[in-house]
Amino acid sequence: MATPRAICFDLDGTLFDHQGSARVGVTRFLQGFGVEPTEAAIRAWFTAEDEQFERWRSGAISFREQRRGRLRTVLPHLGVEVPGDDAALDAVFDDYLRSYREAWRLFPESLPLLHELREHGHRLGLLTNGTESQQLDKLARTGLADAFDVVCISERIGFQKPDVRAFHTLAAQLGLDPTDCLFVGDDPERDVAGARAAGMRAVLVDQAQPETPGLRAVVLSAR
Repeated sequence: MATPRAICFDLDGTLFDHQGSARVGVTRFLQGFGVEPTEAAIRAWFTAEDEQFERWRSGAISFREQRRGRLRTVLPHLGVEVPGDDAALDAVFDDYLRSYREAWRLFPESLPLLHELREHGHRLGLLTNGTESQQLDKLARTGLADAFDVVCISERIGFQKPDVRAFHTLAAQLGLDPTDCLFVGDDPERDVAGARAAGMRAVLVDQAQPETPGLRAVVLSAR
């Protein structure tokens, strides 16, 4: 099998440690209300995040409304009063965002792997679901701003993974056929199934399981 000309990546959960960053962020956020950040409370936060983000991804609600939905879902069960108006609710979520943003971090292998792939002549692409302002901020703050030849963010390109058009847009901007690309992600449906449906090779990385092969091992074995 021919070596792919481009190695393309998902961001959150693949290169960027969203789960670890968000865990630190929500811990500090809850402590600010005097709430003990128990495992149950943190799990409830992540469950609400997944549910509300999927509602946004499907087009049912706005990005800002999915943030409000998380607060409306989680805070009452923790004994925290939820503001009645949207502006006040947004201000509360901004407190979480500050804590989350301060905790942003990459997985340890991410930058060294990208540098190694670049040295071996691969073009590098990024395809991420999310808002352009936040995802570009993540890249800038974690040292990834100049790591890729092409960055495609769903809000800007108009398509979200697993829509094959998102992957085709990425390949087109790289100047390559999808068959020349290998896509690496942590989501079996949005990343792997979506990329393969678009004609790319794809591999799944599970950063949440320390006993599984690391990012570098998965990528280099799949080239």
